[in-house]
Amino acid sequence: MKIATYNVNGVNGRLPVLLQWLKEAQPDIVCLQELKAPQERFPVNAINEAGYKAIWKGQKSWNGVAILTKDLDIVEVQDSLPGDPDDFQSRYIEAIIDNIVVCCLYLPNGNPYPGPKFDYKLAWLKRFKKRTNELIKMELPAILIGDFNIIPTPFDVHKPERWENDALFRTEVRKVYQDLMKKGWLDSIRTLYPEEKIYTFWDYLYKAYQRNAGIRLDHILLSPYLSSALQAGGVDSHVRGWEKSSDHAPVWIELKR
Repeated sequence: MKIATYNVNGVNGRLPVLLQWLKEAQPDIVCLQELKAPQERFPVNAINEAGYKAIWKGQKSWNGVAILTKDLDIVEVQDSLPGDPDDFQSRYIEAIIDNIVVCCLYLPNGNPYPGPKFDYKLAWLKRFKKRTNELIKMELPAILIGDFNIIPTPFDVHKPERWENDALFRTEVRKVYQDLMKKGWLDSIRTLYPEEKIYTFWDYLYKAYQRNAGIRLDHILLSPYLSSALQAGGVDSHVRGWEKSSDHAPVWIELKR
């Protein structure tokens, strides 16, 4: 089973890129972030024509998450992160697919630091951590997948000294990521490539992609009840070089089922 995540940075504006990648990569499950489209503008017909079912939670102008499946049934569990009924931002959707709990997330950026956006990020992370602990306690096969907006370690960023006061790299958010590892969640890509510089995002400015001056923001974490099934994975970094592509690249893993 091939499972992928892709921050599309505008699902309608970059629909040709998404469809081209789906045709090339043929993932069984895909989690999308940053749809930048209201609920009624999600291109469900084009997605269906490409061979995928979909559930999604849109939002006008920004945010938005979706889960796509190919030849697999999908049962939506919830379309928001529990814990704050006043949080209107579309950043989380959870479903059961092939007896796996798939948690697709678009974690808040948090910049500028310090400020209310960073405070919101920490509050969101607190709620997220609670949900992940529940999944561990229930002993469920689960996946945390998406754009975490967290650079886990200095090894995951080009020139880390420039990021010390950025909300993506603050010690507070990196600690939450490490706490997930301590609870038993497995960073699949880092597990497969412990010694390699791997990035999933390259800014549009300063020829960052051409210089490979990137950061690793997009992650696929496996619960202890799935970690032994991990077989392969990678980043489709070449997609970032396509015309009118997102500033993120798709990340994928393969599980033995």
